[in-house]
Amino acid sequence: MSPMRGIALKLASVFLFTIMASLIKAASDHVPAGEAVFFRSALAMPVIVAWLAMRGDLRTGLRAKRPLMHIWRGMVGVTAMGCNFAALGLLPLPEVTVLGYAAPMLTVLLAAVMLGERLKLFRMTAVVLGLAGVTVVMWPRLSIGDVSDVALWGVGFIMVSAVMRALAQIQIRRMVATEETSAIVFYFSLTATCFSLLTLPFGWTWPSAPVLWMLVGSGVIGGVAQIFLTSSYRFAGAAVLAPFEYASILFAVVFGYVLFDEVPTPNVLVGAGIVILAGIGIILRERQLGLRRGKARPGMTPQG
Repeated sequence: MSPMRGIALKLASVFLFTIMASLIKAASDHVPAGEAVFFRSALAMPVIVAWLAMRGDLRTGLRAKRPLMHIWRGMVGVTAMGCNFAALGLLPLPEVTVLGYAAPMLTVLLAAVMLGERLKLFRMTAVVLGLAGVTVVMWPRLSIGDVSDVALWGVGFIMVSAVMRALAQIQIRRMVATEETSAIVFYFSLTATCFSLLTLPFGWTWPSAPVLWMLVGSGVIGGVAQIFLTSSYRFAGAAVLAPFEYASILFAVVFGYVLFDEVPTPNVLVGAGIVILAGIGIILRERQLGLRRGKARPGMTPQG
């Protein structure tokens, strides 16, 4: 184990995922979310296949012992990704990033219901605190009182994405009992590509050259980010790496300001602080309890 190398890879993956989200956001005025999901997934596949081949895991990565589980994980994950991309077109990048932090909180609740994991007072308090932080971020949008407001729709999309990401994480925890991480990563990209094609009749457009390069870049960068994320768990445990996921808010604030002239509101900053505090509390508690989820987390991305 080399924790510093694992942390460096984790931070690199978070940075690249933020660049990917910025590219998707920049392209969102020109192409629908389903089309963006297609490019993100399809262009990541060659990168992932090449990586598996270099590691000698290509045969393992192509072996699915329980195909239906991969299909279900793909359906849930592609819904999460599509809703996240739709939200990027309607909300500031830092706000989407913070609201996405609801996913780990929801995962704890769903794990208690679906996997029978014990939900003691400390973890429940941390979850409630985290969801309270998310509510602080959402509150100005909810106070608008107009359900047609695009920002309110954005909040709805990112909340659906968070629920779907939590369900995907639960599915991955089940899958690691029989499936290799490399297979989970490969078949998610494959199923996401296939499912995204179902949105073809709903407004796909032929992108201009600059937009096409943004979409191609999002796929390639997303694939590299996934590799960095997966590789980071070879050098450090999940409990060590998990807190560095919250570096995404710092990157999102910088990219949002520089690229989109977005300044985070006080609600976003306060809510982010509350959510991060709660998230780190859950991480530390799980580490203390000795939960071993290192295999599950590498298959999970901020987009599902």
